[in-house]
Amino acid sequence: MKKNRITQKAIAKEFNVSIATVSKALSDSYEISIETKTKIRAYAEAHSYKSFIIDPRVELQKNTKTIGVIIPNMLNQFFTKVFVGIEKIATEKGYNLITCISNESLEKEAGAIELLKNSYLDGFILSIAEETQVRKDFSHFQNTINQGIPMMMIDRITDAIDCDKVVVNDKEGAYNATKHFINTGCRNIAIVSNIHRLSVGKLRLEGYKQALLEAKLPIDDALILKVDEFNDINTLLKIMLDSKKVDAILCLEEDAAVNTLKLVKSRGYRVPEDISIIGFTNGILPRYVSPSITTISQHSTYLGEIAAKMLINRIEQTDTPITYTTKVIKTNLIERESTKSIVEVF
Repeated sequence: MKKNRITQKAIAKEFNVSIATVSKALSDSYEISIETKTKIRAYAEAHSYKSFIIDPRVELQKNTKTIGVIIPNMLNQFFTKVFVGIEKIATEKGYNLITCISNESLEKEAGAIELLKNSYLDGFILSIAEETQVRKDFSHFQNTINQGIPMMMIDRITDAIDCDKVVVNDKEGAYNATKHFINTGCRNIAIVSNIHRLSVGKLRLEGYKQALLEAKLPIDDALILKVDEFNDINTLLKIMLDSKKVDAILCLEEDAAVNTLKLVKSRGYRVPEDISIIGFTNGILPRYVSPSITTISQHSTYLGEIAAKMLINRIEQTDTPITYTTKVIKTNLIERESTKSIVEVF
């Protein structure tokens, strides 16, 4: 009878701990006690956990032509288009994809990495889950790299892990959107963020603030709406519109832009005559609502293509010295009906 390969999930169950704890113990994280690390590592070694044995890929001396992709949320139009780009290049290069969704969970993300590593794939493309970024727990990534598996981070990244990365210039995108508002005569500019805990949300907020400061406009915390499980977007918008003068709203995510447009119109405001709106991600919804929404395009399909090309090059060029690269994708503003044109103002 064939013996099942031991996994981090099985080790976690044995010691009644999380997969993340097992991953940290195996990567010798300082966050785990010496006693716990010793027990977990001894158990893993005794059961021939694969990080303690020769990687079968080394024995085969060839690629499996398989890439693992871990995405936080496939319902997000940005990640859907990123995956289209990854799949296009993978197909052209003869690679297969195995895809997992973390649903913004650290535990699911660590579990997905463990599952995919046991498939003996050649490398990972991933965007970090929200819980992982909030908790700053990246040990499962480091453990993977320590096992010699190439990793490509996209969009949501961390400087704590050395690997190849492809990111959008989020700060520039928000800066240009805010400047467009200012150039069309807007002075009371609000921002709606349901991604404020993520690295990309923080960068976009920085770009917004930079544009205001350069225009010598005040930064009013009452105009910075942070949407989360405790504060829904409709309630926050109603409070703001009832208490503050607002003539423009920058939404940091596609759904937030559509919801903002709907509520603003329901309150009797005209868009863009009374309030202008710009959103991020040039997906389908902003084009077909009325009025259509001006957006910041992040060129997500292209981002996916670049990420796949870089990872495959890393996989196939095994003899080259390891020098990690971060590729930055520029954004551009796509003007539609939800903003005034500069010609109209001047």
